[in-house]
Amino acid sequence: MSYQVLARKYRPQSFEQMVGQEHVVQALSNALTQGRLHHAYFFTGTRGVGKTTVSRILAKSLNCTGADGQGGVTNAPCGVCPACRDIDAGRFVDYVELDAASNRGVEEISQLLDQAVYKPVIGRFKVYMIDEVHMLSTPAFNAMLKTLEEPPDYLKFVLATTDPQKVPVTVLSRCLQFNLRPMSAPEVQSHLANVLQAEGVAFDAGALRQLARAARGSMRDALSLTDQAIAFGSGSLAEAGVRQMLGSVDRGHVVGLVDALAACSGEAVVAQVDALRGLGLSAAGTLEDLAQLMQQMALVQAVPAALDDADPETAEVRRLSSLLPADEVQLIYSMALHGRQELPLAPDEYAGLLMVLLRMLSFRPAPVLAQAKAAPRAPAQPLVRPAAVAKAVVQVPLPKLVEPKPEPKPEPVVQVAPAVQAPHVAEPRAEFRRSTAPEPSKLSERLRPRPVEAQAQEDAPPDDAPPPWLEADDPGAAPPLATAPADSAETPLVLTPEGDAWAARVEGLGLTALVRELAWQAQPLACPAPGTAETWRLRVERESLRAPALVAKLEAALQGKLDIEPGRAEDSLALRAVARARAEQRAAEKIAAEHPLTRALLAQFASARILPGSVQPITSKGTAP
Repeated sequence: MSYQVLARKYRPQSFEQMVGQEHVVQALSNALTQGRLHHAYFFTGTRGVGKTTVSRILAKSLNCTGADGQGGVTNAPCGVCPACRDIDAGRFVDYVELDAASNRGVEEISQLLDQAVYKPVIGRFKVYMIDEVHMLSTPAFNAMLKTLEEPPDYLKFVLATTDPQKVPVTVLSRCLQFNLRPMSAPEVQSHLANVLQAEGVAFDAGALRQLARAARGSMRDALSLTDQAIAFGSGSLAEAGVRQMLGSVDRGHVVGLVDALAACSGEAVVAQVDALRGLGLSAAGTLEDLAQLMQQMALVQAVPAALDDADPETAEVRRLSSLLPADEVQLIYSMALHGRQELPLAPDEYAGLLMVLLRMLSFRPAPVLAQAKAAPRAPAQPLVRPAAVAKAVVQVPLPKLVEPKPEPKPEPVVQVAPAVQAPHVAEPRAEFRRSTAPEPSKLSERLRPRPVEAQAQEDAPPDDAPPPWLEADDPGAAPPLATAPADSAETPLVLTPEGDAWAARVEGLGLTALVRELAWQAQPLACPAPGTAETWRLRVERESLRAPALVAKLEAALQGKLDIEPGRAEDSLALRAVARARAEQRAAEKIAAEHPLTRALLAQFASARILPGSVQPITSKGTAP
């Protein structure tokens, strides 16, 4: 007695038995019921999703005569009439299946089309089914165009292919197209359970999950793998046996890898890879399962209720999703996909797998940094009032801007933006532009620090004086410009005599590009003695500026020698320029906040604020710095 494989034994015999192709079934059923029959159908989809099966059911629906022999075109063929039985057995003379992979020439197509002029022998319609139609040659396609466009009323074409991109558009435009989609793993798993119950084969849910994933959307592949698993397990399906047959990686190994990555443990990652090597498990399969696990973790993070709680693996996925942030899950998923492409290029697949995992590990923060990130952040500080600002300014190690001469200075022209709701306050810009940077010699004179006590006395209002905008008797008063807190990690400026000498020496040299940047970023530590060969000892933080070529160019410009050491500068031309720019910015913001026009606008619009960054000081040349 011959054995019939499950893929043939359980091939759907009607539209009701189709699984996972409801959109195609609904369209064809309605067309058959309403009599709106097209002359050519084009089915696309991956292997094993039902293209040939739909073609045979369609042929039976067109030629079914019913159990009593009096039936007509129907969407539910009886399966017992001679036409239905012959089509299922492959001996119906008016249903022709042509394999275009082995009959791709114009001669075979011309021979088939020559028979189209004859009416059906015993059926109601002739149905020509051409499988893998994309394999036809160009002359063969051209030969069938005319008949495909205007066939006889009794002739129907069914074209099927797994690669529709290779079919000419002249053929596609003559057909009614249907795309049969790959079936989801739950659909395949449910169908396999029904088949095994009908066969009386014992199974567990884990084994069916492994088979459904390995099928990759193809029901025929799933049934073929089930046949193989039944033979491998001596009539029963167990998860361990199916996993061994497929050569897939145990989910526990992949979970261990994720735990090792989350803990930033390189030792655990190497141990897991060694275990996979010892068991002979596939490296590509490991990355595939890792990518699938990352996809489920990302799904849980985005939609917590997306996974089925009845699945025993859901609890583990939820636990792992809490160990990694969403952005790192996406990064590991991308690395796993690209890592599979790199495995053939590696010395061996396990070395390639280890390198991919170590690459994932290198993008994970250290445990200390991870704890620091997980620590609660301090709450955001509210907008600072003028009294608090004045007291805070005293502690900032930036000197007060002092003009060298008491010459009258024109009032700066400020730009006030329209009154809008205040957004998030940002730190004022600290950049300076070369065209408006002050001259080095004059800069040192204008940045002389004043005593902190004197500055506090000038800037801070009396302790018992309330802020002007809180006085009920003065409705025209308005709050000043909101000021962002100073960056405590910023390097303070400490003016030194060596810096004054360096500023005077660099002035007028005409330095450009990186040589000028080196001179501006350097802090002078020692000046040459008068009447001796110039030897400057400088401190430069950036390694790129300490390049020998740049140092040589600066020595040539100075006509002396330079002794440069690494370290952070505390007094440089760049720091002095930044300090001056910030002092001018604060002065402009103060003028803008106290300007009568500003107060009038803010009084008119109660919820308005000055837009941070819209106030810019005007230089002597009439341009903002």
